[in-house]
Amino acid sequence: MKILAISCSPRKDGNTMKLLEVALEGAKEEGAGVELYTMAGRDIKPCDGCRTCFETGECHITDEMQELFRKMLEAKGIIFGMPIYCYGMAAQAKILIDRTVCLNRPERTLANKVGGLVVVAGSLGIVDALKSFYFYIVTRQMIPANFVAAYPLPTLPLEKMDNCMRAARNLGRQIVKICEKGFEYPKEFPRSFTAFGTHTI
Repeated sequence: MKILAISCSPRKDGNTMKLLEVALEGAKEEGAGVELYTMAGRDIKPCDGCRTCFETGECHITDEMQELFRKMLEAKGIIFGMPIYCYGMAAQAKILIDRTVCLNRPERTLANKVGGLVVVAGSLGIVDALKSFYFYIVTRQMIPANFVAAYPLPTLPLEKMDNCMRAARNLGRQIVKICEKGFEYPKEFPRSFTAFGTHTI
């Protein structure tokens, strides 16, 4: 079983990465194989809205996101991590959401993978980011796991936040346990890949 953690932070060594590392330690304790991927410094472009992937299931943009698609498809569970910038999720997190719209075919889907979240902030914005990302998880037909929200301070660094670090470790352990349950969405109710509502026409 492979658990993938994705840092949607522009920083390679920030608090988001630290929490994800602890979460993966918990997953390893439960016997899972783990990998930590950072979007920092990568050639990953934003979605250009071409809509071609609605028909083909493939993104036409050639960049390092192609590698991340493969890693996400191979994983059984995914832990998404992000900082809050200007009261909202970091730009890298939104790019990931937009670009993974292309994973919309039975053979290329995030459905039935377990998804958890790690969010770090210094002020407002965590709740809105959690709501947005959990909506992403549900509309991808992923299985939602728990989240960890951290407010580290210069006077209270992350490493000294014992409850937070314990929660991160338990998140990794929980994701493995949920994966082992083998839950799957009923195949007769496929999700819509072009809209997420009930329409009158």
